Amino acid sequence: MRVAQDFMVEIPVLRFSDQITKARQILRDDRFREVFIVDDAKKLLGYIDITDGLRVIATKSNVTVESFIKDAPEVHATDLIEQVAQQIRKFNVDSAAVVNGQRHLKGGVLISDLFPVIISRNELSGTVADYMSKKVVVVNADATVQHIYNMIVESGFLAFPVENKKKLVGIISRRDLLRGGRVRAALSHSTHTKISELMTKKVIIITPNEAISTAANLLVQYDISLLPVIEEQKIVGIVDRHDVLAGLR
Repeated sequence: MRVAQDFMVEIPVLRFSDQITKARQILRDDRFREVFIVDDAKKLLGYIDITDGLRVIATKSNVTVESFIKDAPEVHATDLIEQVAQQIRKFNVDSAAVVNGQRHLKGGVLISDLFPVIISRNELSGTVADYMSKKVVVVNADATVQHIYNMIVESGFLAFPVENKKKLVGIISRRDLLRGGRVRAALSHSTHTKISELMTKKVIIITPNEAISTAANLLVQYDISLLPVIEEQKIVGIVDRHDVLAGLR
């Protein structure tokens, strides 16, 4: 049986007194959406995520990560990966902290690493419609960076489908805004930068009547975190790794 130890990686760690700007630099990395926070004894305090990194725009800031810490899912090295995935889903995050009996942080496990293995050895039942999130917020390609920045910070959503004349043309994500300091530059110098200039234009889609296993395979094949669900050329939902894992028998 595969356990957390088999997938444990070194995840960036910050002390509670580190500045949020340091966290933001780490979170620009495509691999990590959360950073774990420890105290002086290296005991786990929690995590901050990529949305927290967006909340502070200034290049230099005295704001510390302590103000943003949230409870993190904790697992042990011998926990089965299905148990780890359950914890990740429960906290609605992309990683779990691996700790010892004294809650000292040993490493982390990423859902992106677990996901291909879990779906390959477990049966998925149902259709995309059974598990997709129907609460979809769509933004217009002409919306400004300021507008989408406010939406992401307020909602905490990972990404938004982008439409132009009611046609899906891209995805704008927190990662798109952070990459290369784009959001800071846009907010500092202009309120007219459009999200169409920053969005990811190649979008993989799925329909609601397709099997949830098909969605799982697409997420793995294209190494993406979510799929817009399209019916009659309209966006009717979103399905991501967490939704797929809900389909496990």
